[in-house]
Amino acid sequence: MENYFKHKMRGKSPIIIVGIVLFGIVAIGALAILFGYILMSLWNWLMPELFDLPMITYWQAVGLFFLAKILFGFGGGNSGSGGKKSHHKNDDQCGTRKEKKRDFSKWAHYDKFWEEKGEKAYSEYVNDLDNDDSVEIIEEIKHPEDGK
Repeated sequence: MENYFKHKMRGKSPIIIVGIVLFGIVAIGALAILFGYILMSLWNWLMPELFDLPMITYWQAVGLFFLAKILFGFGGGNSGSGGKKSHHKNDDQCGTRKEKKRDFSKWAHYDKFWEEKGEKAYSEYVNDLDNDDSVEIIEEIKHPEDGK
């Protein structure tokens, strides 16, 4: 598993990784603030005029959003099928696809395999590929295809 993470980071310095994480945190915070102000502006523009309701502050708008989220659950996560009809003919097949995507148990033995057989197996694989390419080239020279 250690090699997997090394492969994913591929020479990125820790400074770049910290920069990406900090940028993500700042971006999420900025979007949350922007969303709160948009919600507050929409409320203050529409509700007092349409329904004679009072104007609200930023924090009241954020609280209203969380209250609506708790009561109505907008944005429906992944709780089962969510009442939607399945468009798949075979639901068992879909279940196995999801299980395969989430099955990381095979990675538990990755480091041990790579230490024992990895380099040797990879070298043999590359040699086989090189030999197969040379055989195909020789066969093309001996038996050229007409018109190509």
